[in-house]
Amino acid sequence: MRLFLTGATGFIGSRIAEELKRGGHQVIGLARSQASAERLLAAGIEVQRGTIDEPETLLPAVENADAVIHTAFDHDFSRFVANCEKDRQVINTLSHVLKGSARPLIITSGTGMGDPENGRPAAEAIFNRNHPNPRIASELAGHAALENGVDLRVVRLPQVHDTRRQGLISYYIQLCREKGAAAWIDAGTNCWSAAHVDDVARLYCAVLEKGSRGERYHAVAEEAIPSKMIAETVAAEMGLPTLSLAKEEADAWFGWFAAFAKLDLRASGIWTQEKLGWQPVGPGLLDDLRAMNYSEITD
Repeated sequence: MRLFLTGATGFIGSRIAEELKRGGHQVIGLARSQASAERLLAAGIEVQRGTIDEPETLLPAVENADAVIHTAFDHDFSRFVANCEKDRQVINTLSHVLKGSARPLIITSGTGMGDPENGRPAAEAIFNRNHPNPRIASELAGHAALENGVDLRVVRLPQVHDTRRQGLISYYIQLCREKGAAAWIDAGTNCWSAAHVDDVARLYCAVLEKGSRGERYHAVAEEAIPSKMIAETVAAEMGLPTLSLAKEEADAWFGWFAAFAKLDLRASGIWTQEKLGWQPVGPGLLDDLRAMNYSEITD
């Protein structure tokens, strides 16, 4: 197949591109700069110059693709709400071209959108329209596309990690360095789910090749890692003290990150694994946190 991949030079997208090429697919990658374009060309990937800030620049590649995988996202969390709305507009633009065709559009969301709000893990069958995470905008746009005749499929991400990056936990590590301690809230029993980036890349390909219209898939290898365990691991590796905070102290200590630190983001990926035959094999989150070089943290 001929695939258009946004975010092709990103942390997850670059691994997806590699996996797609190994599977014999032809990849068109989105590049917003000359440096990114050169990286894609060197990897044997066709280039579409453009940016998600101007969604119409993506359209030539969409029109010439058999399917679209959308992973690009602006991770400036000082503008998180605006960036989620930007993603909604990108999905709307992509959907307009793919409407009524058999060409799949695979979009990206977070596992929290499957939160049943009863203490149980987030599940693929649940679409929580009232979830407080502004990223719900992506799934709302995807649902509208589905209703308008697009072969829409969703990959929901947990904390995606290797020894360089760990999703939101990368920002937590930077915060710990600034504060001189690794903190959790109350007993630290709220949990986050996780998966290794290579396993996540394989899942996107499985959703492309085996997935179904309208389904949501969870890229979850580890269902529930307590925040206290994450903090203690980071503290041990960085040589920092640990700190338990009361909920009323969290906003002042964590800043913008408090909105995420308070959440319980446990999620199940069992249905996805059974439905697609996807079996995660990569290292666990805590293993990667122990193996990483903390002097080379990237955001």
